[in-house]
Amino acid sequence: MTDSGMPSVTSTVSPANDHKPKESHGGRESHGAQGERGAHGGHGDHVGQFRRLFWIMLVIAVPVIGFSHMFSMLLGYSLPDTALIAWISPVLGTIMFVWGGRPFLTGAVSELKARKPGMMLLISLAITVAFLASWGASLGVLDRQLDFWWELALLIVIMLLGHWIEMRSLAQTSTALESLAALLPDQAERVTGDTVEVVSPSDLVVGDVVVVRPGGRVPADGTVTEGTADVDESMITGESRPVTRGPGAHVVAGTVATDTAIRIEVTAVGADTALAGIQRLVTEAQNSSSPAQRIADTAAGWLFWFALGAAIITAIVWTFVGSTDDAIIRTITVLVIACPHALGLAIPLVVSISTERAAKAGVLIKDRLALESMRAVDTVLFDKTGTLTKGAPIVSNLMVVGSENENNLLALAASAEHDSEHPLAKAIVRAAEERKLQVPRATDFQAATAVGVTATVNGKRISVGGPAMLASHSEQRIPETAAWENDGAIILHVLADGAVIGAIALADEVRAESQQAVDALHAMGIQVVMITGDAQAVAKSVASTLGIGRVFAGVHPKDKAAKVIELQGEGRKVAMVGDGVNDAPALAQADVGIAIGAGTDVAIASAGVILASDDPRSVLSVIELSRKSYRKMKQNLWWAAGYNLIAVPLAAGVLAPIGFILPMALGALLMSASTIVVALNAQLLRRLDLRPDQLTGPVTATTPEAVQ
Repeated sequence: MTDSGMPSVTSTVSPANDHKPKESHGGRESHGAQGERGAHGGHGDHVGQFRRLFWIMLVIAVPVIGFSHMFSMLLGYSLPDTALIAWISPVLGTIMFVWGGRPFLTGAVSELKARKPGMMLLISLAITVAFLASWGASLGVLDRQLDFWWELALLIVIMLLGHWIEMRSLAQTSTALESLAALLPDQAERVTGDTVEVVSPSDLVVGDVVVVRPGGRVPADGTVTEGTADVDESMITGESRPVTRGPGAHVVAGTVATDTAIRIEVTAVGADTALAGIQRLVTEAQNSSSPAQRIADTAAGWLFWFALGAAIITAIVWTFVGSTDDAIIRTITVLVIACPHALGLAIPLVVSISTERAAKAGVLIKDRLALESMRAVDTVLFDKTGTLTKGAPIVSNLMVVGSENENNLLALAASAEHDSEHPLAKAIVRAAEERKLQVPRATDFQAATAVGVTATVNGKRISVGGPAMLASHSEQRIPETAAWENDGAIILHVLADGAVIGAIALADEVRAESQQAVDALHAMGIQVVMITGDAQAVAKSVASTLGIGRVFAGVHPKDKAAKVIELQGEGRKVAMVGDGVNDAPALAQADVGIAIGAGTDVAIASAGVILASDDPRSVLSVIELSRKSYRKMKQNLWWAAGYNLIAVPLAAGVLAPIGFILPMALGALLMSASTIVVALNAQLLRRLDLRPDQLTGPVTATTPEAVQ
């Protein structure tokens, strides 16, 4: 046994390192989750397949269109009168139909089985009719006017382009499970008698005792049996302050012992851990989310029935008032032009440009449905730690006793804390550096968990700590610090040779942009709610500073999703903004999940929208983009559908009594015009400036600020 009470270590671990940070833990090369990442590449490969299919079909389409008899007539050029030329379009067109049209044909079968006609069925109807009519025209069975090889090729290429653009915009890899697993250490140090063996966390069983070193992660849920450490649980609970855990205290897998080594008896492993529970909550919330019906599919469904009905009426009417040949020509023409090219691009183009504009403003769209839903959000639920605040303590106030001055107080405290790895110690040292203070060198450094630190500075014993430090010197707290504590600040007293010379308040720093974000949301009529694992006093202080009227404080990880459900139960459309693992279930449950990009991987994997920066004002960018892009989608759908509403009746011959029947050439031109209008209208979104500064103006200071 070592002096620290920790057993000696076999394998590659030295007992001399029991109380030193485990530097090798930073590398994750050996982590099991890494090997699973290849399994998530399937969707990306699927997008790649559509990209390759589009380019192949584009190459084949050139000769199909160029050697099409009807297309040559439309443009007024002649083709060589040889058998080889005559068969180029039919042969290559058949390849395009079978190969390039397969995704749409199989999709149409699925829509038929589900009895939900949509885009795939409408596209399949058009290309199938064009294919059969073109073969009939090529073989001389049908009128030469029905040579639609060029239209078949054009339709398949444009629809593949739209599908590829859409899939690329929607492509995402769900890495939530890997991110959760990555919170676990690569190795665990299991106590066996008087030695310690290095094992994988998956090899641990209930009842095992493990050593967790300073800076190391807890490998499994358990109870502390020896040692006391400040444990950083922010990635699990959202609580910004490290929590002291001593003998008998419960700790969970994935949390970090920040200062000293502890021994833990394992009480839960695998699926029984709190981390696994959060994983299940994420999965359940994701599975319970009902995806919105795609707007384009709804329009395509209506257009399918419209086209089918128009074709049937056309066939019946022309059979009675004209010839059978006229009926066949008019009916086939209606069915072919019933699928406007523009409809296949109406949504994907807007989505593609929207995501590009969003990215330039630091907003990454993972889920198109989330972008569509954001326009209807009436409540934004912000996680406090790491979202509205920076999630790291800063020195917010200083108080001195007697003739002591603030700069000297801070310099002495920074000197004593200089060798500590504790987050509060780092905040004090950072504050001294920001003031450009001369920090004297300290000697004889001593740290006591849950008490504080003591060091010799300029011949004096300087101590910095909380209530336990005061009690050890039989000193009383400075009465005025009670107000700081009521505001949720952490209070540390500074002692020189056992006498109190001052106090330091530390608080989680509110982001400078948070005030503008909250004010702007209120101005838009959107309710702002804050949720946190912090105590009521801390939550109340931040909410009061930002003008947030509704707060959920002291919320455990498993209850955050329940709070979202509670708000949804009130009839609200909720957007959740968070950054931690504990936010992941709530992000998945919300109507729109928005992850701060600086947050944890699992939060990002569970969200539909990611803010690449820490600026909460970017939520406004998402709302603005959602509203503008939705407006463009509707405009494009009206342009695309409007083509059908006009062209189909004309192609059917409703104006035949006055001598006008839509020529095929004019129908083709209308198709192209509709596509061009849709493409140009989508391009107007490029004028949208989504940078937060453009939406709210320059940032103004927000309290509490670091003491300068």
